[in-house]
Amino acid sequence: MTSPRRNRLGAVAARPAAAPLASLVAGAAGAAYLWGTDPHQPGHWLPRCPFNFLTGLLCPACGATRMVYDLMHGDLPAAFHDNALLLLASPFPLYLYARWVTEGLRGRTYRPTLTKRAQAAVLGVAVTWAVVRNAV
Repeated sequence: MTSPRRNRLGAVAARPAAAPLASLVAGAAGAAYLWGTDPHQPGHWLPRCPFNFLTGLLCPACGATRMVYDLMHGDLPAAFHDNALLLLASPFPLYLYARWVTEGLRGRTYRPTLTKRAQAAVLGVAVTWAVVRNAV
């Protein structure tokens, strides 16, 4: 038998705003930590890219943490240097994230989907970017 408290927690977690709000809190905590931690310098507690660790190559997202740090500190040229493609592509996922949060706060569920063609395009660009940045 399920306790009444567990039912209340489940009801709260099932609300459309629960996941967006939880992600905002987690993102704010991560941003607060990153603000005072320079990922360009060694000796900090930030995870290393598993792909880079295993292969020594840069994945399509390598440099994202440094890029966000540079953006938070207003250094756009350094952010572009860290990961140009991710910086240029970031408005689209940021729009989707903002829409997810907004719809959740309005009590609606938002689940965007990509067509097979769009998925193939994203994968193709990511693979091409990884090859190009490792070849240079």
